[in-house]
Amino acid sequence: MTSQTGAKPNAKVVVVMPAYNAAKTLRITYDAIPKDNVDQVILVDDGSSDDTLKIAKELKLEVFVHARNFGYGGNQKTCYTEALKAGADIVVMLHPDYQYDPTLLPSLVAPIKAGQADVVLGSRFLQGDVMRQGMPWWKFLGNRFLTWVENRTLGLNLAEYHTGYRAFSRAVLEEVPFLLNSDKFVFDQEMLVQAVHLGFSIVEVPVPTRYFAEASSASFRASVRYGLSIVGLLGLYLLHRWAIVEQKQFQCFPARYKRAE
Repeated sequence: MTSQTGAKPNAKVVVVMPAYNAAKTLRITYDAIPKDNVDQVILVDDGSSDDTLKIAKELKLEVFVHARNFGYGGNQKTCYTEALKAGADIVVMLHPDYQYDPTLLPSLVAPIKAGQADVVLGSRFLQGDVMRQGMPWWKFLGNRFLTWVENRTLGLNLAEYHTGYRAFSRAVLEEVPFLLNSDKFVFDQEMLVQAVHLGFSIVEVPVPTRYFAEASSASFRASVRYGLSIVGLLGLYLLHRWAIVEQKQFQCFPARYKRAE
């Protein structure tokens, strides 16, 4: 399946950084972004209690601040809303914890620019042994199981669905009703299920990942809750797809942030 929106060789690329207590890694993450391939960087601070906001201002980033912690999904809602308002043609989500390599950003953008995809995922499972790179065993097993279930449900053959490094075309963010999604971590999977449901194409590019003390990492208990929430999400999606119980988040709504012609 190819992109629904065609090639975008001169697309405006906006990087969004959903930040929460990222003071220790924000600067090194930003410094590694290939600036020649990016038109704008937006950071949304989700009520951090450290120096994230101070460092972001020192770096002269465009910053939006939540007065309290809204959650990972709530942070992304602001990220994508502001990126669309800024006129982005392609939006790349990059975590400011330096877990994913910012220098690979052009690889994520390229398939959308070439009209080969609407969504691009940076897959850790296409780049070496993730457990040797430091992925905890419970995350590895959970990722493998959930990816298998998601592939079966959605009819795809992706290497993984749970990467935090991803790029979207403007059309995806305009048509997917992401504001209806959860404010929690399951938001990422809701976005992908919605994109698949609306017929957008998804491709993967290999990316390595880093696991270290300052990088964000969910606990075993949080990972279990996350896994159960995904199973619940897929159940709701099947109920909608089989026309048993309609779910608003899987309906196609008109774009709310169309760019003026």
